[in-house]
Amino acid sequence: MPERVLAILNRPSLDAPAHDPDAVPVHFADVAQPHLSVMDLAATRGDGVFETLSVCGGVPLAREHHLARFARSAAMLDLPAPDLDAWRAAIFATVAELEPAAEAFVKIVLTRGVEGTNLPTGWAYAEHSPEFSDARTRGIRVVLLDRGYRHDVARTSPWLLAGAKTLSYAVNKAVLREAARRGADDVIFVSSDGILLEGPTSTLVYRRGNTLLTPAPDLGILDGTTQASIFRFAAARGMQTKVGVAGSDALRTADAAWLLSSVRLVAPIRQIDDTPLRVDADLSAAMNEYLLALRE
Repeated sequence: MPERVLAILNRPSLDAPAHDPDAVPVHFADVAQPHLSVMDLAATRGDGVFETLSVCGGVPLAREHHLARFARSAAMLDLPAPDLDAWRAAIFATVAELEPAAEAFVKIVLTRGVEGTNLPTGWAYAEHSPEFSDARTRGIRVVLLDRGYRHDVARTSPWLLAGAKTLSYAVNKAVLREAARRGADDVIFVSSDGILLEGPTSTLVYRRGNTLLTPAPDLGILDGTTQASIFRFAAARGMQTKVGVAGSDALRTADAAWLLSSVRLVAPIRQIDDTPLRVDADLSAAMNEYLLALRE
């Protein structure tokens, strides 16, 4: 079985005619060969959406949450509504084809397709996850960077697509390069009026006493799938959870903080700009053990 798997969807959206009505939902393709047209709007405009699911013990996690967010992102871009049954089948088929591993991921992508054809393109790609033990245990250094928008941008300017998980990731990559120039590992975005938001590929969670807190999704950020799992973990341990609006001082004075994502999972924050932050090693380990043991 391969360590990388690519599956092309036969019918990625509800209104797209199947290339072959009798075909299976996906067909597997050679990862090493070219498959995307140079005229596909994913390549020329970054015009598409995606989701990345963690796969632990061969099980793709938080599937329905990811699929709901996938459909919501597509709607925000006025893309054809994804056929969620087809995508669900593609996720399972791709993972089943992958060589077993303790940790892997599957990425699903929907694009507007080749310009002028009105035929969307869709594929699922699975691969074994990189090694993240150092980030999960020792922790990461982050810098706070201005996102350039007010915290209410999703309400005032929905055309800016704040909160959609799009293929246009040039800014997210640029801020990670800026973090590296500053000697940091990752970034937390802050709105132009000083409100905590999210990381370029992660959700922020911080602890104050017995309460875990996270910025509200209506701030124009993603509704975190891993964060939702960790809030269920916290509730089972008798902790309180809270979603809200806070400035950067709330993070600097927190008892502990983490960046959460589907592949790296829980990475404790050990430094914010030049300010050290205590790492809650026991709670961090318990969070990651919980996620790695999930089977739904």
